[in-house]
Order: sequence, then C-alpha cells, then structure tokens
Amino acid sequence: MKVLFDYHTPFALAHGGLQYQIIRTKAALEQAGVETDYLRWWDAAQHADIIHFVGRPTPEYITFAHGQNCRVIVAELLTATGSRSRGRLAAQKIFTRILRKILPGAFAARMAWDSYRLADACIANTAWEAHLMHYLFGAPKERVHVVPNGVEEIFLNSASAVRGPWLVCTATITERKRVLELAEAAVRARTPLWIVGGAYADSDPYAQNFFALAKQQPQILRYEGAISDRARLARIYREARGFVLWSAMETRSLSAEEAAACECPLLLSDLPWARSTFGGLASYCPVVSPEHAAGFLRKFYDAAPLLNPPPKPASWPEVGRQFKGVYERVLERK
Repeated sequence: MKVLFDYHTPFALAHGGLQYQIIRTKAALEQAGVETDYLRWWDAAQHADIIHFVGRPTPEYITFAHGQNCRVIVAELLTATGSRSRGRLAAQKIFTRILRKILPGAFAARMAWDSYRLADACIANTAWEAHLMHYLFGAPKERVHVVPNGVEEIFLNSASAVRGPWLVCTATITERKRVLELAEAAVRARTPLWIVGGAYADSDPYAQNFFALAKQQPQILRYEGAISDRARLARIYREARGFVLWSAMETRSLSAEEAAACECPLLLSDLPWARSTFGGLASYCPVVSPEHAAGFLRKFYDAAPLLNPPPKPASWPEVGRQFKGVYERVLERK
C-alpha cells in the first residue's frame, strides 16, 4: 500500500498546527508499515493506491484519480463551519441547496460540494465534524471516519511536577486564536498568563497590539515567543496551573491535547469541537468580550488545583494504526 499526501498551501507560506499534523500523520503511518510520500504535481511517473488529500479537492480531481485506479481520502478541517450555531448551519444547508439549483455547473464544481459524496472516505477530527460532513455535504455515513490527532510520547510520558502560578496558552498570535482578547481578560482578572507562540508576521497590527500589552503588564503577562523544544514545552504544561485556549473557531487543538497529556486542567472556548473532545472533563468559556470573560478566567484560576485531569489523548502510533485501518477498508471495497 502506498499513500500520497496532497495539500493546497505550501508549508513555506504558512506555519501552524495543520503543517505539524500532516508531518506527524505521515510519520505515524510509516511507523505502522505504510509507504508514504508527498504528491509531486510535476511527476507524471508517481503512482499510489491512495491520495490522502488534506482539504477539499474538486470533483474533477477525484474523477481523475479514480481513472488511475487511485482512491481519494478527503480530510478537511471544518474549522469555521464547525464553530457555527445550529441555526446558522441549518441556514447554510438551505442556502447551499438553492445555490446548487441556480448556479452554473462550472461554478458549483469549483465549490467542490460533491467531493464528500465522491470520495472513497472522509476523515473528521471529531464526531461533530463527522456529522457535518453528512448533514451539510451529503457524505455517506458509512464512509465517514473519526480519527483524532495524536500526541507525542514526550507529553504522554512526562513526569509530574509541582504546579506554579501561571496559566499557559500555546497559540499563534492571530485574531482567530483571540490571544490579545485573552490577555486583556487576564489583566482584568489579575490572573498570571504565559503566552507561548509566534505571529505569522511581527508587523501584523493585531500582533503589535498584543506585544504592546505584554510589555505594559509584565507582572500579569509573560511572553517569550514560540518554543520549539518539546521537552521544555512538556515541562511548562506540567508546571502550569492550567491551560487556556479561547479561539473563536477551532477543529481539534493539538496544543490542548498536549496539555491534556500532561494532566493540565483545561479552559476552552465553549464550542462543539471542545465539548465533543473533552466532554465534562474540561472547563468552558463562551466567546464573549474580555470584560465578560474575565470572570470565567478568574473562576477557572481559583478552581484549577482541585479539577480532575482531562482524558488522555491518543498517541501518534495509535493514530497511524487507525488511519491504516481506514485505508485497508477503502482498498477492500470495490
């Protein structure tokens, strides 16, 4: 069995959790005995049994692959869609049905709504997104599989430590992650907060506003940029009073699961991805203004030492075996 990974955006243009997820998934599959490679669009001699497409390919892409006797796995992160209310999702479904009827076929094809129906399998990170793939896009239920993110052994096997006074947030400094708003809430609540992560560009106005606030409030806000040392990051999670991620939209946070592996109490945005992943073993804060969030943050800070640890996430080898099982079932099906 040979699997090729394909993705729309070059890694050199944008860093983040998805890049890390693709790299780790590829390595986990190789550990499980699956031959993998990245799809080279210029290489006409490259062949595979399966293309694992991260994102949403066009229906034409899937048709061409099938013509070469190659199966296609669609693994799209429904980050924005999965964070919408049920009312907005119902409206989206109705609106999509209308557009299917009135739009020219070529334009509708570019939206790639039919890709979920044509794919040999669809991969969702959470049960909620698996539901949306069927509910919104018509993916056959029997072809939708939930495969979680994995966590490195360095987090899963990290040693216990005495927890200190800092809450920690590991996230890219960007609007979607609401790091600036979280920092403002921490200042209002007088709760020490350590932000770990870099900006896509230091010249970005949003990032500049966060940097300025961190300089103004050094007793409350700690910021040193991104940390690539995984062992040090595991120690930070082990010594943190709690982990906070207050993003406006998310699929399944790798950093939250790394913190969970280190038995760090979690405070997450009250969104479906978080509740479907951690259930009642995490605390939740609605995506509101920093003024309103300050009370949730302070309550979590005070309660954190007595909270039960979140559930242990899967390891990357376990995730690799789950993907291999999906691939085998796809290849067995005529």
